[in-house]
Amino acid sequence: MVAAGQPARELIYGCMGLGGSWSSEPYSSAHVDEAAAAVDAALETGITLFDHADIYRSGKSEAVFGEVLAGTPGLRERIRLQTKCGIRLNEDGLKGYYDLSRDAILARVNESLTRLRTDYVDVLMLHRPDPLMDPAEVASAVGQLMAEGKVRALGVSNMSGAQIEVLQDRLETPVVANQLEMSLLKRAWLESTVLVNHAEGTDHSFPHGTVEHCVRHGITLQAYGALARGLYTGAPAPAPSAAEEATTRLVVQLAAEKETTGESILLGWLMKHPAGIAPVIGTANPDRIRACADAAAVAASMTRTEWYRLWVTARGSNIP
Repeated sequence: MVAAGQPARELIYGCMGLGGSWSSEPYSSAHVDEAAAAVDAALETGITLFDHADIYRSGKSEAVFGEVLAGTPGLRERIRLQTKCGIRLNEDGLKGYYDLSRDAILARVNESLTRLRTDYVDVLMLHRPDPLMDPAEVASAVGQLMAEGKVRALGVSNMSGAQIEVLQDRLETPVVANQLEMSLLKRAWLESTVLVNHAEGTDHSFPHGTVEHCVRHGITLQAYGALARGLYTGAPAPAPSAAEEATTRLVVQLAAEKETTGESILLGWLMKHPAGIAPVIGTANPDRIRACADAAAVAASMTRTEWYRLWVTARGSNIP
C-alpha cells in the first residue's frame, strides 16, 4: 500500500446522492439505510466533513441525513456539517433562479436545520453568485445567523476571486471555502494558470486568478465532481475520446504500481496541488467511498512527473 504517516489532507463527503429521487416523492426507510451505510463508509475512510445543499433531492438529502443523525447518538459531535443556499428550483413559474436576499438566506438556513435535525451548521455556503445580491444584505443575514449560533463559518460556491473580494468587503467574518468543479476531467482551473497570453486560453472560461486569490487569503478550495463521475475508473462512457481512454489506462497503471485504487489516484492528483484542494466525494456506493481512503497518501507519494503525465494525458496534448 501507499506509505503511511503522511500529512493529513481533507476529504469531504458530498451528500447530493442521498435521499432518493429529485421529485417530490417521499423518501423511504431504504433511502435512510442507504444514507447510514454511506456515512459509515465515509467515517471509516476518515471523513468528518459532510456537504449538503437545501436543493439536493428536493431537500430529501438533508432529511435522510437528519434521520441518520437522530438515530446515531454522539454522531453530531464527531462530524462537521455544511450546507448551501441560494438556488431556487421550480418556483414562481421559473425552472430556476438565484436568491441571496437576506430573508431568503434566513429562511433557507432554518429549513435546512430542521431537516438536518441539528441546531447549527459548521459552514454555510452561498451556492451560486446571485446578480441581484446585495453584499450588505448577505452580511446582515450571516451576522444574525452567527449571533444566534446557527452558523459557525461562511463559504461560497462557484464564485470567482473578484466576487469573493466584493462580498468580503462587507462581511465581518472571513470566507473560509470556495467550492468549484475541479478534477482531472474538468481542468479549466488548472489550464488558466499556464495559458495566459496563449491562444488556447480562449477555450477556457475559468476566471484567472481565482485559485491564487483563495490561496492568498487562506480560502479552502473544495473540489466537487472530483472523481470525474467515474469516467476514468470504470463508469460506462458511450464514446470516450482517445485522451479519455489513454487516461483511464494510465490511472489503472499508476494504481497497480502504487497498490491502491483508481479513485485514490484521481483524488491524490488533486490533493498534490499546493493550493490544498479538498475533494468532495459524491458517490453513495460504500465500496467506492472506501476506495478513496488512500488519496492523501497518494498525494504525498506522487512524483512531479507522474502528476504531469496525468495532466498531459488527460488534456490530449502537450502543455505550451
